[in-house]
Amino acid sequence: MIKVLLVDDQSVVRAGFRVLLSEATDLEVVGEASSGPDAVAAVRRTRPDVVCMDVRMPGGDGLAATRAILAEHGPDAPAVLVVTTFDLDDYVFGALEAGASGFVLKDCEPDELVDAVRRLAAGEGLLQAGITRRVIEEFARRRGTPTPDARVVDRLTEREHEVVRLLAQGLSNAEIAEALVVETTTVKSHLGRAMTKIGTRDRVQTVVWAYRNGVVR
Repeated sequence: MIKVLLVDDQSVVRAGFRVLLSEATDLEVVGEASSGPDAVAAVRRTRPDVVCMDVRMPGGDGLAATRAILAEHGPDAPAVLVVTTFDLDDYVFGALEAGASGFVLKDCEPDELVDAVRRLAAGEGLLQAGITRRVIEEFARRRGTPTPDARVVDRLTEREHEVVRLLAQGLSNAEIAEALVVETTTVKSHLGRAMTKIGTRDRVQTVVWAYRNGVVR
């Protein structure tokens, strides 16, 4: 069972999400919070697998809460899915910089939200269609001079380095496999080992890591 925490300052939104997610037999809503600080405390109490996090909340924003949750729980932290009304580059970029694993809009289809929660729980990460390329371009524009952690970068094999580089350029596993003339399962194995070495939980944060460490040039 995938445990989900709902964070939104509007009770009607939380109620709607609770009903929607509760219809899935593999999802369980274990708690709710109406502000960033409440979310941090609720994660301690409920230990969710995924947090559906609003961004703009009067009692404390979701980005600060995301940073606090990930800093406090480290590798045991839940995956954070940012669910917001605002389809703005700054919100997407800020969410990923804070450590979120996915981003969807509140007007997405119900099935999309359920699928997003499942994918984050499985460690895949998610950006809604149409957002991925824009986010990658934004990272490229904003990154400035990368500050590589040579101790980690040097641990990657040449093939792992190549897979991460192509992933950060926006390629799917199938496209990476075609580019490297290998099987898709081989790409998954290389990516999995690379993520273990660099300490990222999903594909989205692996892209963030790649830009921060100058893997994409």
